[in-house]
Amino acid sequence: MRALVSVSDKSGLVPFCQELLQLGYELISTGGTSKALNDAGIPTIPIETVTGFPEMMDGRVKTLHPKIHGGLLARRDIPEHMASAASHGITMIDMVVVNLYPFEKTIQIPQVTLDHVIENIDIGGPSMIRSAAKNYHSVAVVVNPERYPDIIASLKANSGRLTSTMREDLALEAFEHTGRYDTVIASYLKRRLRPSTTFADSVAPVLQKTMDLRYGENPHQQAALYSVQGQDRQSQFVQLHGKELSYNNLIDLESAWMLVADFHTPVAAIIKHTNPCGCAVADTISEAYRLAYESDPLSAFGSIVALNRRVDADTARHISKTFVELVVAPGFDPDAVAILNRKEAIRLIEMPIAGGQVFGPVYRQCLGGFLIQDRDLENLGDAQTVTQVPVPDEKMSDLTIANIIVKHVKSNAIVVVKNGVMIGSGGGQTKRWGIDRCM
Repeated sequence: MRALVSVSDKSGLVPFCQELLQLGYELISTGGTSKALNDAGIPTIPIETVTGFPEMMDGRVKTLHPKIHGGLLARRDIPEHMASAASHGITMIDMVVVNLYPFEKTIQIPQVTLDHVIENIDIGGPSMIRSAAKNYHSVAVVVNPERYPDIIASLKANSGRLTSTMREDLALEAFEHTGRYDTVIASYLKRRLRPSTTFADSVAPVLQKTMDLRYGENPHQQAALYSVQGQDRQSQFVQLHGKELSYNNLIDLESAWMLVADFHTPVAAIIKHTNPCGCAVADTISEAYRLAYESDPLSAFGSIVALNRRVDADTARHISKTFVELVVAPGFDPDAVAILNRKEAIRLIEMPIAGGQVFGPVYRQCLGGFLIQDRDLENLGDAQTVTQVPVPDEKMSDLTIANIIVKHVKSNAIVVVKNGVMIGSGGGQTKRWGIDRCM
C-alpha cells in the first residue's frame, strides 16, 4: 500500500503518518512535507525517486507526471490499465493526502502583491486530488486534517482498507474542496484584474458556512449562516452573551448594523422588523442612544440596538432599562458587559467593522436565482441649494442624517429628523390615499 503525502497545513500530520506506517503504508512525499516527516523520524520516498525527475521551476513542476497520475487513475478492474502500468513501471498509489497552498490566507495579507498571490495558486495539488477523487473506487483522497482520526479508525477496523462509503464521502469532500479553491481564485482575480465587472456574464460568489442556526424564519425550517468570500467580516462577529441567534435576529442585526456603519459620528439605531424606529446622532454614544430611544419608546421594546462606538457603562445602563433582543457594537467595556449580562436573554454581539465600512455588492435570492446590485453609498455631501432661500447649516445637517436613515427604511420611505434625532419615519404602504379612514 502506498500513500502520497503533500500538504501545506501540517497539523496532525506526524501522528497520522506514524499510524499509516504501522498499517503497512509506504509514504511518497514532496519538499517541505518530506522534510517535516523525516525530521520526525518517519521515512519517505522522495517524489523524484518515483518520477525520475527532480522538482523544478521553483517547485512549480514536481508531481505532474505519468508515474504519479497513472498510479492514481489506473482502473484496477481493467486488465489493460494494469498492463499499461506494468509496462511503464507505474506503481499504484492507494491514498492521496493533500491540502493546497493557502491562497485564501495569502489574499488577506495587507498590500499583498499580485506576483505573490499568483505563486500561491496550487497546480499539482488540485490535479492529484481530482485524479484520486475520480478513481475513488480504488483510491482514498484526504484533504481535511480533521479527518485523520476517522480514517485511521476505519483502516484499523477494516484490515487496512477504507470502506466504500468512506471513500465516496472523501471524494465528495475533495471535489467540493477543489471547486471552492478554484472559485476563490477566480473571484479574487476578477476583483483584482477586472474590478468593474460586478455584473459579468458569470459571477461565482464563494460561500462558507459560518454557523448552524436553531431554525429558520419559522420553527419548522432549517437554516444556517454562510459568509461570502470578500465580505467575510460581515459574518465574523463574536457573541459575548445571550441566547442562540435566530434567523430573524440576523436579518434585523444586518439592517441595524448597515445603518450605523454609514455614519462617522457617534450614532445609535433601534431596529424593529428591519426598519428603524429610533435613530440619533450625538457627541457621545450614550447620548445618541438616549435620544434614539426617546423618539419612540414604545417600539423600542423587544428591539435590536446598533451602536457604532464601544458600549460604555452609561450607555449600558440606559439600554438595560428596557427589554432589548440584541445589542451590536464594535466593542463593549467590561463594566458595560457586567451591566448587560444581568439580563439573561439579551444577546451581545461584537462586530469587528469600523463605522463607514464599505461593503461589497448586495445579493438577494429571487426566482431561483440572485439579484445583484451595487450597495447604496450615496449621500448629500455634494448637495447644492437650488432655491432662492438658502438652507441653514443645521437643517442641511438634519437633511444629511435623514438621507442616510431613509436608505434603510423599506420602500417609498419618508424620514423626518430634527436636531440629529429621527422623530418620524414611514415605509411604503399598500394604500397611498385615505390612510386616515383606516385609523
